[in-house]
Amino acid sequence: MKTTDKYLFQALDNYPFWLEGTIESLDYAFSYDDKNTMVLCLYGRIQAEQLLNYEEAKSYFQQALSINIDALEVYPYYLKTLILNEDYEEAQKLIDFALTVKGINKSEIYIKKAILLEAQNEFKKALKEIKNAKLHLLQFNYESDITDVEKRIENKIDLLKKKKEKRTKKSSKKKSK
Repeated sequence: MKTTDKYLFQALDNYPFWLEGTIESLDYAFSYDDKNTMVLCLYGRIQAEQLLNYEEAKSYFQQALSINIDALEVYPYYLKTLILNEDYEEAQKLIDFALTVKGINKSEIYIKKAILLEAQNEFKKALKEIKNAKLHLLQFNYESDITDVEKRIENKIDLLKKKKEKRTKKSSKKKSK
């Protein structure tokens, strides 16, 4: 086992519960191999998830993908960051590309696409992507994630229906007066 891997495993083991230890281990791993895509990805995650510094996170993810376009671990976190940063066009382009990468978890990418559409209030289109995610599901541990996203989107659709019903009731009351 390479020294880089040892420190990377320590960082992954520490994250997100002990950030100081995570950073220390990452810094050691980076000093041994500054082109390790998993190290760069975890740096990006810390920037996005802990510091809410999406632009800095994007640069780490971009650097990782410039080193290895097949760095499968980067795509889901990069997509999440783009969506949170409201970089919707860029996210859509990355989704389209990610779905062509051999070995990628397509189910996870379709979930990100559903979340992107949800963020754009395209709920019916998002539900279609949920269906694609289910069709491409190969790993049991993603099933609950798919169900959670699906329920959230369906709840938003229901909220919009209720809001619309209230408006029509108010307008019909005004007309009857």
